[in-house]
Amino acid sequence: MTTSTTPSATVEQQAPGAKKIGDVILDVKNISLSFGGVKALTDISFNVREHEIRAIIGPNGAGKSSMLNCINGVYTPQHGTISFRGQTFDHMDSHQVAVMGIGRTFQNLALFKGMSVLDNIMSGRNLKIKSNILMQALRIGPAEREEIMHREAVERIIDFLEIQAYRKTPVGQLPYGLQKRVDLGRALAMEPQVLLLDEPMAGMNVEEKQDMCRFVLDVNDEFGTTVVLIEHDMGVVMDISDRVVVLDYGKKIGDGTPDEVRNNEDVISAYLGTSH
Repeated sequence: MTTSTTPSATVEQQAPGAKKIGDVILDVKNISLSFGGVKALTDISFNVREHEIRAIIGPNGAGKSSMLNCINGVYTPQHGTISFRGQTFDHMDSHQVAVMGIGRTFQNLALFKGMSVLDNIMSGRNLKIKSNILMQALRIGPAEREEIMHREAVERIIDFLEIQAYRKTPVGQLPYGLQKRVDLGRALAMEPQVLLLDEPMAGMNVEEKQDMCRFVLDVNDEFGTTVVLIEHDMGVVMDISDRVVVLDYGKKIGDGTPDEVRNNEDVISAYLGTSH
């Protein structure tokens, strides 16, 4: 490590009463990632401003999930740097990223299917637990008070996501759309400053997508959480994003507001299609 509400509004375009987008919180510079002779990412640069919803779009195989995996330390890029709140890293490991305040959901659900909704979301509080395992097991002194505090935080998330009726239900018994909410809840339990969402609406029906859109917007607005979103539904992306970066075959071909991206000829030919 080396140290060195209007969805499509930019900082300059915000109307009175619109949300305030701040300075750059996450800065990705010249990231290149290869697996053997296969180039997954080539010289990718973009930034994320505090309190914005930043979308990453592109066809299947464009490198979107690989980009998130570089940000949260799953992959180590061969070239480039990532800066978080002004601190620059050649490589960020997953634990370090989580401690700094970057949360993540994954494309494929990795929930504990036999555990309840409550316990799954509680698992997102692990990094914030200070008492040792013995004190937790015996529930004595500070450990008991700490557990109550974390339990209260999780209950607030359950209320926020409107899954109170399922709090004791094993996650494996829930419909897919509700499991996605639990996955979001577990990430929120970390109290992240930046939340990376990898296709949070994949596989959902229209009603479930509408609900998830509302929760993403509320997380951004009420919690003040900066969101980086991968999503294939262009209606969703254009409706809720402040800025969009477009990848194709591991290269950046567009970056700007939804309107700018929508009218970008390279993006139209590579991804959106002439019908758009």
